Amino acid sequence: MNAQTGSGNVLEQTVKGTFIGKKFEIVNFRKWQKDPTKHGGELLLMNVPYQTIYDHKGNTEFLLKSKKYNKEIRIECKWQQRAGSVDEKLPYLYLNMIEKMPENEIIVIIDGDGWKAGSIPWLKHAIADRLYLNTVTENKTIRVFNIREFVTWANTEFR
Repeated sequence: MNAQTGSGNVLEQTVKGTFIGKKFEIVNFRKWQKDPTKHGGELLLMNVPYQTIYDHKGNTEFLLKSKKYNKEIRIECKWQQRAGSVDEKLPYLYLNMIEKMPENEIIVIIDGDGWKAGSIPWLKHAIADRLYLNTVTENKTIRVFNIREFVTWANTEFR
């Protein structure tokens, strides 16, 4: 396992641990989809599919479904350990979030020291200024957190 994969896995494990501590059941999306009645109302679904802007199959790490809090939140995890080209995919991620991901609430957890200067600020600016949004997508709430900000948000949101 390379350092980048291992670190990305740590990011995902932190998300899982955060919601296990809040009594969410963690289930693979495809298993849940076969019979949703076998599971409770507080779920963190893993490996959640969507159709990308390129009309290919894509997957998101998590989809939070909460009856108690009346929430459905798609959660994307992006880790960049060292300099590379992953940050060049942020515009692609952004367009998928606003055009193809069906949920009205999306969180991107983005962390690591390898992001190019300007890449994360660009994403935050695109979201804040609603770049490329249209009337279908203008009601989406997209948040960008580092892992510390995410845990703080989750602890506040899911008391």
